[in-house]
Amino acid sequence: MLTLIILIAALIVQFLTTFLAERPPVLLLLLGLIYFACFLRQASGKPNPLVFLILVVSVMIPLLTILNIDLGSSILTVFVKSIAAGAIVTWLAYALIPDIETVEAARPSTSSTPKPVWRAAADALILLLAVTLCLTQDRLATAVVIPITVASLLSQLDVEANGRPALATVLVNILGGVAAMLGFAVLELRHSLATLFLLVLLAGLVFGGRAATPTVVAKINAGALTVFLLVLGSAVSPLSSGAAETFATRVGYIALAIVYTLFFATLLWPSKGTAGRIRER
Repeated sequence: MLTLIILIAALIVQFLTTFLAERPPVLLLLLGLIYFACFLRQASGKPNPLVFLILVVSVMIPLLTILNIDLGSSILTVFVKSIAAGAIVTWLAYALIPDIETVEAARPSTSSTPKPVWRAAADALILLLAVTLCLTQDRLATAVVIPITVASLLSQLDVEANGRPALATVLVNILGGVAAMLGFAVLELRHSLATLFLLVLLAGLVFGGRAATPTVVAKINAGALTVFLLVLGSAVSPLSSGAAETFATRVGYIALAIVYTLFFATLLWPSKGTAGRIRER
């Protein structure tokens, strides 16, 4: 079911991109509406991994389709196959290693954010600006890691409470990038599929294990794992230039995306005081 929904969403986005490629304002408006709907779902206190996957599809497909129509089609096929394979491997893992019955810890509350429509509109605008920048700047034509990192951070950040959650989010995401750099160095020394498998497995155990726990830092670790896979994947499968050059450049893209997201989230998100005054009215 998950694969089918993602496939339908990807086909719709690809059709819109192909049909409206000569009318960028209309295409960007429709993409903005898709981003807004996804972020509104998240801001309503109903987190769902499917929403983030739709966001990733809605970012990758337009960028890669406009860059190269064949590339957009191939990445769509790879993406859908990866989701299907991931679901099958997950089911097999649970079948071979059943979950041990333990006392469940209290899960953190997922109450809706103050003024969710405002928050969703701000997030959609921040992401849409990043996508627009990549579409209009030749130097950023292959910088798909920027808007995907922005989408990931917007799903993790909570700069309204205080500075610590935002700082923790930034540090953990940077840690994911540093881990990817170290992993790439190891992969250069021992270039083999087995080494790549062990690196991804180790990252999955470290970041993914913490992401699976019912704690407030779960989604932050999930974001760090996303950054790790993005950076390492950029090195292993570069879109344009050599692996080392592309890898170094995209590590900088990750840092740029973090700074960009923090700045505009602080600027555009509704503050506690604003939300309180709105509720009083």
